Amino acid sequence: MRHVLPAVSALALMVASSQATAQETPNIDASRMNEAVRVLASDEFEGRAPASPGEEKTVAWLVEQFRAAGAEGGGPDGAFVQVAHLSRTRQDGPATVAAHVGGRTIALERGPDVLVSSDRPTDHITVRDAPVVFVGYGATAPERQWDDFKDVDVRGKVIVVLVNDPDFEAAAGEPVAGKFDDKAMTFYGRWTYKFLEAGRRGAAGVLVVHETAGAGYGWSVLQNSSAAPKFDIVRADPDAERAPFQGWVQRAKAEELFTAAGLDFATLKASARRADFRPVVLPGLTMSVDFRQIADRVETKNVIARIPGAERPDETVMYGAHWDGYGVGTPNAQGDKIYNAAVDNATGVAALLELAHAFAEGPRPKRSVVFAAWSGEEAGLLGSTYYAANPVWPLETTVANINVDSLLPGTEIDPNVVVIGKGKNQLDDVLARHAAATGRTLIADPAPQAGAFYRSDHFPLALKGVPALFPAAGFTGASAASRDYVQNRYHQPSDEWDSTWRMDAAAADVALIYAVGRELADSTQWPEWNPGAEFGPARDQSKAERP
Repeated sequence: MRHVLPAVSALALMVASSQATAQETPNIDASRMNEAVRVLASDEFEGRAPASPGEEKTVAWLVEQFRAAGAEGGGPDGAFVQVAHLSRTRQDGPATVAAHVGGRTIALERGPDVLVSSDRPTDHITVRDAPVVFVGYGATAPERQWDDFKDVDVRGKVIVVLVNDPDFEAAAGEPVAGKFDDKAMTFYGRWTYKFLEAGRRGAAGVLVVHETAGAGYGWSVLQNSSAAPKFDIVRADPDAERAPFQGWVQRAKAEELFTAAGLDFATLKASARRADFRPVVLPGLTMSVDFRQIADRVETKNVIARIPGAERPDETVMYGAHWDGYGVGTPNAQGDKIYNAAVDNATGVAALLELAHAFAEGPRPKRSVVFAAWSGEEAGLLGSTYYAANPVWPLETTVANINVDSLLPGTEIDPNVVVIGKGKNQLDDVLARHAAATGRTLIADPAPQAGAFYRSDHFPLALKGVPALFPAAGFTGASAASRDYVQNRYHQPSDEWDSTWRMDAAAADVALIYAVGRELADSTQWPEWNPGAEFGPARDQSKAERP
């Protein structure tokens, strides 16, 4: 199957730009993109899980494709790969999870009721009769005058936290309204933040109460991926950074536990929207958790390609997309256990390949352009996190990071271009100009409560200050295709390619982000974060490193 994709047909999409010439119009080949998605999402690639045979096939194929497109290796020492060192844990048998109160035991079944795992590199996790504390949204945000923990010591306790952040369900006029960006989830609403905060504070465990509206996805999405291996970057002192266990609990089960302890969940949830909220111990209730796991270390690979700049090669414009999926996991009702990850994110990787073709075949960019196919996004942005900690190309002189995470198949170009994180930096202005020239308009994320800006691979680099652009053109929620995908295919075995697919609309989206990257690569612009953006201070520190 080691074959380079042919240019089956040419789709020349005109990109109107103040700096573009006819010679710079990219040839974005929709058929070639579609074939790339077909190959990557085939069963042969086994769902592209990190540290699996599927990874080996994926990485080898991508290196071949980038080389054929005309790019050179963009990794360490000119290689096409950057090795990332990860800690891996896998389930090893059943889990026992139980609450004890008033002489009775309430069992929580792993899967239907609760999901538990651990990032600690050990083979046996045991927590016995730990007190349980409700800590609201679990947020410590001094810049927003907010602290859910106050002075309460949660060491050795299991903390229960709400999904999302404090003003997600706030009504107009409530004091919290607007403190956490209204309906747009902040980093404090992400489960990754809540897990990290629990570890930092020495908790015995952390359970996030699942509610579909606040999480942005149903329980089945979590449950179906729960058996897949969990990955973390290798940490110097994991016990100091990770709680013994972490996971999710169904709201109905959480209500049962609160009721058994003589508390009303709904009342306490409402009280957590006040800045004067204090943690609440569940009286007389303790929790015990016991499960075994297989813990080891593995390596995974980011695939990085590069077109060197003709005039300022040390300045970098980056495009990124994650190549990984969930691999082989829990079978669905039809017995399909391969999570082919066609839309999410074989489409994004196909876009990277087309962008590499376009820049290699067009005029040589003045700045270098890097194409990063990240590993480990679905396991917690691990490939991009590793790169952010070990950059091949200095982040101080990385002009921008344009993220491509999921493109929908189809032929009709959506006139609205969703921008995840719209308003955070000046890249919006560049995109808006090119979109307007093709009759399209930027709109904000229609589901800001899902916190998508903090859930994709641009985020680790944004934390280091690199301005990020995350367009998601087809996902307006208005089309039947986007609704069907989110409701029925997202992170499911049914996220598969089929022979009816066409990628014409996705190719137009790729042509649009090509125009943005081409302008940045041929200019001397240094886009900045807008005032008030949480990533601005990190970028400000890097200004002295620029030419």
